Parts: sequence; C-alpha cells; structure tokens
Amino acid sequence: MVESRLVMKFGGTSVADIERIRRVGRLVEAEVARGHRVAVVVSAMAGKTNEMVAWTDAAGRAAPGLPESDDEYDVVVASGEQVTAGLLAMVLRNMGVPAKSFLGWQIPIITDDAHGKARIEDIPPENLTALMDAGTVAVIAGFQGRTPEGRITTLGRGGSDTSAVAIAAAVGAIRCDIYTDVDGVYTTDPRIEKRAKRLARISYEEMLEMASLGAKVLQTRSVELAMAHRVPVRVLSSFTEPGEASADTGTIVCDEEEIMEKRIVSGVAFSRDEAKVTLFGLPDTPGVSSRIFSALAEAHVNVDMIVQSKARTADHANMAFTVGRRDADRALEIMREVQKDIGFEEVAVDADVAKVSVVGVGMRSHVGVAQSMFKALAEKGVNIQVISTSEIKISVLIDAAYTELAVRALHAAYGLDQV
Repeated sequence: MVESRLVMKFGGTSVADIERIRRVGRLVEAEVARGHRVAVVVSAMAGKTNEMVAWTDAAGRAAPGLPESDDEYDVVVASGEQVTAGLLAMVLRNMGVPAKSFLGWQIPIITDDAHGKARIEDIPPENLTALMDAGTVAVIAGFQGRTPEGRITTLGRGGSDTSAVAIAAAVGAIRCDIYTDVDGVYTTDPRIEKRAKRLARISYEEMLEMASLGAKVLQTRSVELAMAHRVPVRVLSSFTEPGEASADTGTIVCDEEEIMEKRIVSGVAFSRDEAKVTLFGLPDTPGVSSRIFSALAEAHVNVDMIVQSKARTADHANMAFTVGRRDADRALEIMREVQKDIGFEEVAVDADVAKVSVVGVGMRSHVGVAQSMFKALAEKGVNIQVISTSEIKISVLIDAAYTELAVRALHAAYGLDQV
C-alpha cells in the first residue's frame, strides 16, 4: 500500500450537478484504493458563485459609500463551496468511503482580512493530518478561510486552486492533483491552434508566467504557492476514468531540474483583457513617471507593459502603458485628474489590443528567440505596439484583430506542434 498523502481539487464544472459529483466520488475512491490518504478541495457548482455575486450587488454592495472590502460579501459568496463539500462527503459515505466535510474556518485556514481577495497566512495541519492518516477523506470547501478574529474570508477568483496547493503544502502531500475541464497544460489554447500539444511537464517558472499572461489552466497565486513550497502539481481532466490516472496522465508542474530536455519555448499565451493608455507630450523631466504611476497605484490599478519614446517637441516624451481592460476607464479618469498637475498634452485609451507572449526556460541559454518572434509576426503583417521581456518570456502588444493569427504563427515558428 502507498500510504502517502494526496490532495485532489475539483473545479466548478467537475461538480456541476449530482451525477458529476458521483463521478468525482469514484475518482476519489480510486485514489483511496491505491493507498493514498486523501484530502479533497472543491469549488462551488458551476455558475453558483456568479449568481451569489449578483445577489450581493443587488443587496447594495456596489452602492456609494460602502467599503470596497465587505466581510458580509464573503459570507454570501463562500456558501457555494459548503454545499458542494457536504454533497461530496455524502456521496463518498454512500460508496463506503469514510469522509467528513470541512469549511475553511474549521480547518482552520487562517488569512489576512482583505475580504474578497484574502491571502493565506497559516494552516495548522495537526488535526487534518491525523484525520487523513486515520483513513478518513477530508472534503474541504475551497476558496474560503477566516481571519484571526474569526470572520469568513474568500481568496478571490480561482481561489480554490490556492486552497488546494496551500493544504498540500501544510500536510506534506506528495502531490496536488487539480482536476479541470482540460487534460493538461498545452503549448497554446487548442481552440485557436488545433496542433497544440499537451506538455508532460512544465516548470513552476514557466507555468507562473503562462498563468499571469492569460493561460486559464491554473490560478497565478496557486502556482506561486506551489513554487515557494515545492509542491508538485498535476493538471488533469475530471473526465479521466477512475483508476486510469497514471504517471503519464495530465501535466506535472515541477522544478526545472526535473525536466530532462528544456525547450527553448514551452508555450504561447495570450490575453485579450488589455487596454493601452497613451500620454502625449509628457514633460521629459525627473519625477514625472513617479507621479503618474503613484496615482495609479493608489487607486489599485495594476500596470503591465510600459514604453516611453521621444516626442516631436523638444524636452517632451510620449508614454504608453497597459492596464487590465476593466481598469481602462478608471485609468483614464486618473490620468485626466493628474493632467493639469503634470502638464502633458493629451491622453488616449485603446481597448482593442491583445498581449501575446512566448514563454520558455530555454531562453536563458539560447540566442535569437526575440528575432524569431519578430520575424514570424512581420511575415504575417502583424505590427508590434509595445514589447516587454523577462528572463523566460517575451510579450508583445498587438491589434486584437490579429490575436489568433499571431498565436498560430508563433506556435509554428518555435516548432511547438512537434513537441
């Protein structure tokens, strides 16, 4: 018998109705039969969280004068996971598998008090590990925790992934299996490029970049946690037949050293949730950039790509930067507020843009990666508006109409259909 701890996580589509919850039960039963001591983290049924968010809006959460961080909002939206956890525990018991459901405050999962986007601070593991090692499956409501004072918190969208990885780290699990509606991490979105290939392994660093750049497979904070605590994460389909999951199933997210052959580029990611803000005729003097980005930071507007160039007028510059599309109107409002103080000529916002990125740890040791990217896009007539780079990624901002063309061109240029 294996007798090692394993954490399994199931998203909203995997537990969308009772029949799918029964299927999840069979997947859990198969891992228990293999000798694993199992904890299961579940999301709310598909669509339930959106429904409850709408209820909180109708109740007045978005009304003027109310605080942005509302603890009662968390009380409402955390309830979906409670239902799923209870139902799965009941299904497992009816299958003869000992199981017990837990809410975040019962573990407890201790977080800070940033309601709606809380961060996990501690998970005391003693009670949970004792339960698992005694042979009982712990079915845990994902997405939720509690403050040190005992108030319910939620972890933000995709927070159940973070719950699962944090619990895996706390109990010393051999792995965290995240079941979703795809069978692994692909070189790009298969809906855009039919020749996209499933990756057997991908490094934490690559997965973190791809998640932050638009890939929807894993939530960014869950990858950060996995990398910090060196928790292997496996992404696989919830439609895998019970008992069929093997070492070759899905995609393992792991240390770079565990990957035998490091590819130059592992994947192409894209995001259409972008807007470009351009400031024209900006005084080219020290301190101007600080004032611009301080104003945005104070309003909690995240800025990504930034480029500055000389303007036609002497001692002036033009600056462009990107924000999330949902923040575009707020960014425009802030820039108009600081315009008189700073003295730039004009501000414009373009929401018809997309960010396309190539990611790979092999970039550290290979030259010509950028040249290949720019050549492939030029041959397809795709104009680059902004460029940003890191050690293992290159991102470009382009007209949104060319997104799919650019993704396919880059996928072919780096031979990803041959992986």
